[in-house]
Amino acid sequence: MVQINTEPGRDAHETIKLTIDEPDLDFNTARDRAKVEALAVNRNAMQLAWYNGQTGQGFPDYDCGSGDRPPWQVFADSRGGNLTIDVNDGTFIFIYLTM
Repeated sequence: MVQINTEPGRDAHETIKLTIDEPDLDFNTARDRAKVEALAVNRNAMQLAWYNGQTGQGFPDYDCGSGDRPPWQVFADSRGGNLTIDVNDGTFIFIYLTM
């Protein structure tokens, strides 16, 4: 399923929900599969940020703006991130910039 979210004054943001049925799914496998999906959308897709719901770790993890959103999300949004690959309902999230 693909969802397009557009806020006033912003470019369209596409979200791809990716389900990977592997009981031992790890971050590296999820990242590799998300990259394949992103490159299928745009061959120049560049990963800006990620979140690992298994550990609660995100990147970048330094303070980036104020508010209640996590730093990795603020970072990606402020740099034009317009493609999110959501693996297994938030277990892993990868945000890309496509041009």
